[in-house]
Amino acid sequence: MTIQVMDLIEKAHQDKKREVLLNTKKFHSWVHVYPEPGDKDDMHCHNADQSFYVIEGECTMHFPDGGAAVMKPGMVALIHGGDFYQLENTGDGAMILMGNRSGPSEDIKHINYELRKDIKDLPREDRERIGKGGPVHATGS
Repeated sequence: MTIQVMDLIEKAHQDKKREVLLNTKKFHSWVHVYPEPGDKDDMHCHNADQSFYVIEGECTMHFPDGGAAVMKPGMVALIHGGDFYQLENTGDGAMILMGNRSGPSEDIKHINYELRKDIKDLPREDRERIGKGGPVHATGS
């Protein structure tokens, strides 16, 4: 049997990181964990449609125009490929999301808003800094 049933809250609290749960040619799904209040990623978009479902905590989704949407458990964001956003843990504990996206994870681009290019093509140090909401250019650059 290939059907899996899992407790995402337990898994998220044990692993404390993003982890792909299912990855096929047509679809992939993951648990997204921002363990500390203030944790965030960069303003970015992807080349595929996706959704984020809030399981625990509070997620503020920021947009390039300065707008924001606050999501609490039970809420979902439906995002078209090419729409820019930034996720931030604005709660007082861990933020746990379930993400789903069309296509396999290997085909997904992570396009940074400022650079307008896929950060997967950058050196690892830059990719990690930018992916955690850090400055696009290293200090002293």
